[in-house]
Amino acid sequence: MFLCTICNGILIHLTLISFNYYYYYYYYYYYYYYLFSFAELKEIVFVIQSQRNSFHLKKAEELKQNILNQAADFGKEMPAILLIHQMNNEGAWTILPLMHEFSVTYSRNSSWIFFCEEDTRIHIIKLLKTLGRYDKSKELFLGKALHDDESTIIHHYAFAENPTVFKFPDFAAGWALSIPLVKKLAKRLKNEPLKSDFTIDLKYEIALYIWEKGNGPHLTPVPEFCTEDLDSPNAALCATTFLHLLPFCGDPVKKMDIFVAVKTCKKFHGDRIPIVKQTWEGETTLIEYYSDFAESSIPTVDLGVPNTERGHCGKTFAILERFLNRPAATPWLVVVDDDTLISISRLQKLLSCYEPSEPVILGERYGYGLGSGGYSYITGGGGMVFSREAIRRLFASKCRCYSNDAPDDMVIGMCFSGLGIPVTHSPLFHQARPMDYSKDYLSHQVPISFHKHWNVDPVKVYFQWLSPNVRELQDGNRHLREDL
Repeated sequence: MFLCTICNGILIHLTLISFNYYYYYYYYYYYYYYLFSFAELKEIVFVIQSQRNSFHLKKAEELKQNILNQAADFGKEMPAILLIHQMNNEGAWTILPLMHEFSVTYSRNSSWIFFCEEDTRIHIIKLLKTLGRYDKSKELFLGKALHDDESTIIHHYAFAENPTVFKFPDFAAGWALSIPLVKKLAKRLKNEPLKSDFTIDLKYEIALYIWEKGNGPHLTPVPEFCTEDLDSPNAALCATTFLHLLPFCGDPVKKMDIFVAVKTCKKFHGDRIPIVKQTWEGETTLIEYYSDFAESSIPTVDLGVPNTERGHCGKTFAILERFLNRPAATPWLVVVDDDTLISISRLQKLLSCYEPSEPVILGERYGYGLGSGGYSYITGGGGMVFSREAIRRLFASKCRCYSNDAPDDMVIGMCFSGLGIPVTHSPLFHQARPMDYSKDYLSHQVPISFHKHWNVDPVKVYFQWLSPNVRELQDGNRHLREDL
């Protein structure tokens, strides 16, 4: 369905587009080129930060098709569109290892590499107009700017005197590198490999590498790169928008289909476990506390694995094996620390998008040694979600801890990497506290978890950020009756 009209030298083409179950109008403005400067569509290489899980594959393909449909309506050449998960590189999701390939393949005919997430919504004409304002011959780094309000552990307390001075991009809004900057980064990476073995907060670490201690470009804030919701009045000004809703693909997973394992130890029974019971334990149906000491008042289960000060690999593998041997074949296992705050009702909705028959390992993704053949893993503090099939394949592989105090999340990541099974990232899980993240970054999220009780009231954090709202409670009660 479309309408075309000419008014004051402007052709307005109104197209009704269906995308991801939402219907909205795109207004295409074909301005005279002597009035406005446009980037050429063929100058842009679109890179969708996709994942191999079937749910994410579908979303990435939908976004790719939407871009192609808009390009066809525009009547120009089809742009290059790359999906990160298809690039033959374990560390492709960390972006920087791809700079050499981008430089070699696209530096002659392209001007911009534009990155976006699966839920980023792109208005092609506005994007071309926006990029047309910038000098493509310069080394430019464009995006929606985020900053820390206070120095934070996930950024290694950098810029402690004034953390607001350093800007990094919100990937949800899309971000862009000019080809001259891509070529510079490719050359630098060839001569100067990445120094850190760990990838923790990718968007921050990329900005820090590009900044190069002040010798490289700062992030240039672009007002048209937005995380406004589609229904926001301000969205009309945006070249990009973002879907704010919690992913939800049907009926929430039943509580009886989610088993929750809480890792604890005797010294934390008195202070951390009461917090769990005051907050999110009531959302669960199947939950057990695993400790080095059996205490009936909680109750806790002694797995026979001595407590360790760090790592906890022996304990976690014992939990996984116990889950696999339970008589009831529960589809999902969630492993959390005793200082993790989590919304089970939101997790029920999120898991409706995943197939438990697939090997799924879900949470906040970190990386280790990805510049030199390392692996990705789900960081434990934010919660690790496993499908039963994933655990079955893990134990069939005989991959195990090399010591009880080895880092459990990293060993699990290494095992699944060896099996060729990717971990699945969700930015809704958080290894740190809410104040450790940019306010603008959290503003377009419906968070699933936070971690740590340092210098916060964890009960207050839970009820401010994670407690089910009225609708969630109604959904939970309906599915509780189904479980019963």
